[in-house]
Amino acid sequence: MGINRQLFSVAVVAMLALTSGQALAQNKPAQKNQAQPAMNISQTVIKMRIADGVSLDDAVESMKLRGNTLNIKLVAELPLSKQVEAMTGKPMRRMEIYQFCDAITAKHMVDFSIDFAAYLPCRIALVEDDKQPGKGWLVMMDLNLLINAANLTPEMKAKAIEVRDTLESIMKAGANGEL
Repeated sequence: MGINRQLFSVAVVAMLALTSGQALAQNKPAQKNQAQPAMNISQTVIKMRIADGVSLDDAVESMKLRGNTLNIKLVAELPLSKQVEAMTGKPMRRMEIYQFCDAITAKHMVDFSIDFAAYLPCRIALVEDDKQPGKGWLVMMDLNLLINAANLTPEMKAKAIEVRDTLESIMKAGANGEL
């Protein structure tokens, strides 16, 4: 269920960005029932392959350490593959969601617009490669879509960019096994 919400959130942001861009280009407001072009979901996320020699456990540990160093809180871990295995009795490739949050920035974003609550907390997924067991990917929503689609004040935009940069640093640390 968590992954479906994440994919839905990504799709909504991407559609907003596409619709807003089209409307602006045509100099008219976007319409809710307007047919949307097909979207390539991979264009709405940032993916990093976990480097050779870095185990999935090492990647997770590196992300946690980097988050702690950058003062962003790991607020939840969702072991989705374990839940699916418990429900189906069948083994599944590893899939986990790590949720990070800068509580003060989150508060300011929601104070600015309650709509931002739908994007909280920020998520990084660890997904084991389906063709190479033990290898994996780190995936998160491309926050640039949200940052560029929202009408943020300069101060809010700077904070959103800071969160984006922090999350990308966490992903890079995990992908490279940096401690």
